[in-house]
Amino acid sequence: MSLSVLPLAVHNAAILPAPRNAYGPRVSLRRPNPLGKVMVLMYHHTGENEKFMFRSYANFRSDLQRLYEMHYRPVTMQEFVTGTMPLAPGASPVVFTFDDGHRDQFNVLDDGTVDPKSFVGMWLDFAKTHPDFPVRATFYVNKNPWNQPKVLAQKVKMLKEWGSEVGSHTMSHPNLKKLSDDQVKKEMAECYDLVEKLGFKPNAFAYPFGNEPRNMKLVTEGFSYNGKFYKHTNAVLAGASPSVPIEDSRFSPYRIQRVQAFAGEGGSDYYLGLVQQGKSAPYVQP
Repeated sequence: MSLSVLPLAVHNAAILPAPRNAYGPRVSLRRPNPLGKVMVLMYHHTGENEKFMFRSYANFRSDLQRLYEMHYRPVTMQEFVTGTMPLAPGASPVVFTFDDGHRDQFNVLDDGTVDPKSFVGMWLDFAKTHPDFPVRATFYVNKNPWNQPKVLAQKVKMLKEWGSEVGSHTMSHPNLKKLSDDQVKKEMAECYDLVEKLGFKPNAFAYPFGNEPRNMKLVTEGFSYNGKFYKHTNAVLAGASPSVPIEDSRFSPYRIQRVQAFAGEGGSDYYLGLVQQGKSAPYVQP
């Protein structure tokens, strides 16, 4: 494993000791920075070409390599918001989030293998030679997760084995801002139940289109629907910037910022470039 140092302002010149914890040896010589920004990436589709809502095959593979070389390591949203991130010293967290449960995110071929051109397939291939960068992500699903009901149980089993989690994105992906309280409850409750039936605790929630309901108490305080109480522990917006860490007084578990994966200004390439230029200081595990 390389301990090469990127040209970050937060590195400084001092060489730190190389302690080992439960998650491995130090991965960089950067000083600890528990108040640095956390990269929460947002993906939808993949394909041969880069376009709106599509990250190309080449660019996603480049994302994995670039993040790895910049000493980022994947964590789930729940691990981030609870302060239980499985990070080695000197590593920075990156939360991969995949919205809508599209088939090109996680596709299983007729022979039972994972499609190497799906997001998960490309990541699995990368993890073969980078075992400290496993497929650990948060998938926000709608009513038909990944559009392969016959192999849904197989997919769920694999996700659990890898340490990934599944969260709710409502059943039909409506604009919550335009719905009544009762309509919001129905959308959220039914998808919560779906995630629960898959065997995951429905902690994570993503607002469709990034739009919050008019009554935010339904999210922050929870609600009752058909005699059952529902409450997520965290919720993400649709983009704009890296998130502040949970140690920051500005952090809100129900308004977590994400960065959309694209090359233009405000996208993932842009913000990673700021880190490399020393213009943005990432969270670094002590």
